[in-house]
Amino acid sequence: MKALKKIGAVGIAAVLSVSLAACSRGGGSQTSSNATAAGGTAELSMWTHNAGNKEELAAITSVVDEFNASQTKYKVKLQAFPQDSYNQSVTAAAAAKKLPCILDIDQPNVANWAWAGYLAPIEGMDDVLGKYLPSTVAKYEGKTYAYGYYDVSLVWVTRESILTNYGIRTPTIDQPWTAEEFIAAMKKVKDSGDFKYPADLATGFTGEWWPYGFSPHLQSFGGDLINRTDYKSAAGALNGDKAIAWANWFAGMAKDGYMAKKGSSDPSQDFMNGKTAFLWNGSWTAVPTRKKFDDVVFAPPVDFGAGPKVGGGSWTWGMSTNCSDAAGAAEYLKFASADKYVAKVAQDTNNIPATDAAAAMVPAFAPGGENDIFRQYSKKFTVMRPETPGYPFIATEFEKAAKDILNGADPKTALDQAVSNIDSNQQQYG
Repeated sequence: MKALKKIGAVGIAAVLSVSLAACSRGGGSQTSSNATAAGGTAELSMWTHNAGNKEELAAITSVVDEFNASQTKYKVKLQAFPQDSYNQSVTAAAAAKKLPCILDIDQPNVANWAWAGYLAPIEGMDDVLGKYLPSTVAKYEGKTYAYGYYDVSLVWVTRESILTNYGIRTPTIDQPWTAEEFIAAMKKVKDSGDFKYPADLATGFTGEWWPYGFSPHLQSFGGDLINRTDYKSAAGALNGDKAIAWANWFAGMAKDGYMAKKGSSDPSQDFMNGKTAFLWNGSWTAVPTRKKFDDVVFAPPVDFGAGPKVGGGSWTWGMSTNCSDAAGAAEYLKFASADKYVAKVAQDTNNIPATDAAAAMVPAFAPGGENDIFRQYSKKFTVMRPETPGYPFIATEFEKAAKDILNGADPKTALDQAVSNIDSNQQQYG
């Protein structure tokens, strides 16, 4: 599903990543034969998850081709994997000390993979990466381990005609809907009987969508997935009064008939077919919805009291500790970070360019362009998923708790259990 490609997916590999981490820590002390000499040219292996994404794969391939043509010292050899099996391939290769020199990494996994010893820090690029959106530069314990060409932003998708018909204010980046305005809008639309549900929050998605899509609401209420002062405990953040308030709102959206407990696997299609009036989804919906409607509105996140929030972080690029030619891998990463490549990949994937200079090269994302609003949301409202090795486990626990709450579980009981499990798991990270 392309929507989930944009945000990345920890999915099934989350537990595998954590379980293999312990056995592969310190793997950087050994190297694999992933950089080989061919006629005086060192060959650098490179892996990507984009086997099923022809647009992004073509864009990345063009960067690789230009690097290979620019010099004769190194040759990057690209291998593409299907996204569904990519994380498993990486963790298996890490356990066997056979990682490629260069690889792409789902941003939420970076801290876990760095802690596990899969990734080497990126050095000497602070000036360049300082110009990137913060959400596109992945860090762990103060060191940079990966950077990405793009990000995406969560948005409320609706239509100007819907807002006008039901007397709902059109929100702006400076004046988003308040919680009261949002619920009032839901009630107006529900009472009209014109839609199956007023809203679709993509509850039919699974995996990484749940923390990516719903923890921003939790954070807007004032809660969080974990305490970010030291990342040791989720107590208070995930089960305090503000988190309980979020849980009651989330469950209430279904109880009051404002959304389905479990939506369809394609909420964008339901929105375009008139089944729902409001869609909580990502900037990736812009292309299909604009083709369908000429009055589509991409509204900012609701302010539930602690400010509007959206998730951040997508696919990034880094180097492994197994690479036998780290200098070559570093040279490629520096070459590939140029604004023109950021612009190329972002344009071909319809995503938010990571730098201002690259955005200026992509008319839709340039200041005043039709997609500039997504870049503004990303800059102003992004909260990164916790940059801790325990994030994959946190993501799984949050999804379970949120689904239980939606299906009638007592919010405090469900969140207390999630906190207990998360705190126990976090102990291994020191």
